[in-house]
Amino acid sequence: MDRLLRSFLGQFVRRGSMTFTTASGARFTCGDGTGDPVSVRFATTQTERRILLNPELALGEAYMDGTFVVEHGDIAGVLAIVLDQPDVLPHWAKPQWWMRYLIRHVRQFNPPQRARDNVAHHYDIDGRLYSLFLDADKQYSCAYFETPDAGLDDAQLAKKRHLAAKLVIGRGDRVLDIGCGWGGLGLYLAEMTGADVTGITLSTEQLQVANARSAEKKLTRSARFLLQDYRDVTGPFDRIVSVGMFEHVGVDFYETFFRRCAELLTDTGVMMLHSIGRSTGPDVTSPWISKYIFPGGYIPALSEVFPAIERAGLLVCDTEILRLHYAETLKAWRERFMARREEAVQLYDERFARMWEFYLAASEMAFRKQNLMNFQIQLAKRQDVVPMTRDYITREEAKLRALERRSRPQLKIAGE
Repeated sequence: MDRLLRSFLGQFVRRGSMTFTTASGARFTCGDGTGDPVSVRFATTQTERRILLNPELALGEAYMDGTFVVEHGDIAGVLAIVLDQPDVLPHWAKPQWWMRYLIRHVRQFNPPQRARDNVAHHYDIDGRLYSLFLDADKQYSCAYFETPDAGLDDAQLAKKRHLAAKLVIGRGDRVLDIGCGWGGLGLYLAEMTGADVTGITLSTEQLQVANARSAEKKLTRSARFLLQDYRDVTGPFDRIVSVGMFEHVGVDFYETFFRRCAELLTDTGVMMLHSIGRSTGPDVTSPWISKYIFPGGYIPALSEVFPAIERAGLLVCDTEILRLHYAETLKAWRERFMARREEAVQLYDERFARMWEFYLAASEMAFRKQNLMNFQIQLAKRQDVVPMTRDYITREEAKLRALERRSRPQLKIAGE
């Protein structure tokens, strides 16, 4: 087994410096010696076999189980090397990738009941976990770092402001927030622009928090949150926004999603879609992420999104690509989580804490080292509903900053 490991891992790890200790005690180093070195140990021969046979799933599971041990460095450093190799996957794992690709439509088939179950898996857990690492407003999506030294709270506020500016909302406009999370964006839009906001979610935990926050801010007449699937919403709406929800729609439902949005949007309406995306072509979801973190989830390639938009009869008015913003967001989340890791262990257990640590580190390095990014697509039904040049975004953001200074919104969760 030692010779097999040395051969296979040596073929894959060609950048960086990673030292392996096998279950029998043998040591060898792979890579070109660049960067920060890391050292790892296989605790059992079974772990060695599993990682060779199914590395995309087994590496994360072995780290969770404590049988893949980082002896020098941390799991983020390990994954920074693993995800920075010339080959995205080890050559021996490619047949498994093809099998997953062939059945990806089955994995991503998300009719209403399955969509609710998938959301519950990730979001209907102890809310205290998210308070360990998110910003004060519980924004669980890519922040917008206007400057390199911006803090997480400022970057998440900038994200809300950036989206609001692109929506060009007028007082009294009816706004639909699809996948409203804990209500932060919807409450911001209601408070800052005077819009009438309806937020929808499939998470009972998020729903309770969002409505509690609306009551705390005395915004219940202008910001309400419902437990509802996007397919069941009735309109019309002047503005639609969706942040961090499209990744849960599933490839087979893209056209359904955009057609429903087109039906709900008024003729002079504007929609903003904010989602994780791939800069390369269609792919599959990591089997570890699918099993433990986001069942039914998938990060779309732009080549999969635009045809569905076209078929729905919507016009693309603007597209912005946010490249490293999510890497920086995830870094902040990971650092915050690690600072309060023992609290996560107390909420759940050590295995769960290792799972969450692996999730945040793997996600960060996928954005930092590979082909993931975020996109913001502005959509409408007519060509003339938004200004012809993009300088209006800066003007709208300046107006919102002035309103923020006057209102000084309290970024807190009800009861905290």
